Amino acid sequence: MKSKLLTTALGLTVAMVAAGAASAATLDDVKSRGTLKCGVNTGLPGFASQNDKGEWQGLDVDYCKAIAAAIFGDPSKVQYTPLSAVQRFPAIQNGEVDVLARNTTWTMDRDTSLGLNFVGVNYYDGQGFMVKKGLGVNSALQLSGATVCVQSGTTTELNLADYFAKNNMQYNPVVIEAQSDVNSAYDTGRCDVLTTDASGLYASRLELSNPDDHVVLPEIISKEPLGPVVRQGDDQWFNLVQWVHFALLDAEELGVSQSNVDSLVDQEKKAMDAGQGQNPNLARLLGVGENFGGKIGLDADWTVKIIKAVGNYGEIFERNVGKNTPLGIARGQNALWTQGGLQYAPPIR
Repeated sequence: MKSKLLTTALGLTVAMVAAGAASAATLDDVKSRGTLKCGVNTGLPGFASQNDKGEWQGLDVDYCKAIAAAIFGDPSKVQYTPLSAVQRFPAIQNGEVDVLARNTTWTMDRDTSLGLNFVGVNYYDGQGFMVKKGLGVNSALQLSGATVCVQSGTTTELNLADYFAKNNMQYNPVVIEAQSDVNSAYDTGRCDVLTTDASGLYASRLELSNPDDHVVLPEIISKEPLGPVVRQGDDQWFNLVQWVHFALLDAEELGVSQSNVDSLVDQEKKAMDAGQGQNPNLARLLGVGENFGGKIGLDADWTVKIIKAVGNYGEIFERNVGKNTPLGIARGQNALWTQGGLQYAPPIR
């Protein structure tokens, strides 16, 4: 028995090592293919959706564009694969996509048992509830006995069960795979309540027949740190995608934007050529004098390419989900740490 178990264990180990080795060239594969394969939501306004021209847009989409810009200098070199919540993990596991940027919650189980790595948090969120104003409800604690529409294969489904059990309340779930179908079921009256991440509720409300007839309740019942995902076994690719995220945050903190990045590069180059004092953090971010991009398989100006393509993190946020968009979401926890938020990146040095 021990011999069989040892043989099986060794076989699994060899298989795992082989799988890791086989996947340890993602950057080479992407460069050879000429496009980045990015898994996104099937349609979530503000995060990943198609406009009237069929063009993908949104906060997560801009992350895909940022990675492509870092590699190719061209944010258009992305092949988008729309994925449901159920489809998303198999798609990244089997190599159908190179990166998953699909409002996915970072949890211990997902981080340790699925062969995946989360590279960071590009949006801090939390689960909430939306109801019709006519229901006369102003707190989630008044929802006992309600019928609740929820998407399958998500942390939302588990959090819902936990919340009602903790508060000794009963509910009737209507569990549906596609978020668009969840929204339709709620809109047509199949359920009293719609639950998902708070950002998703504001996005979903825009798609309802009469958005003003619905209200998001004040309770936030969970932590939902959302972020991009890559396969385990390829440290170079993990580092690249992670530092694209960090570069977007560092750029905002240092005041580098789409509109001024070229002038700041010129400023730092002139200071270096003249032997004058540079802003060291800014120079390192912009690749002036030191090539940090080479450490992750990229050119020295990798961050300049990113910022010229999509801007810094703050620009991405405001353009897609911020206060001047239909969603009208305040920065809140997604503000930089210097502004009282949670967004924080290690320095490039």
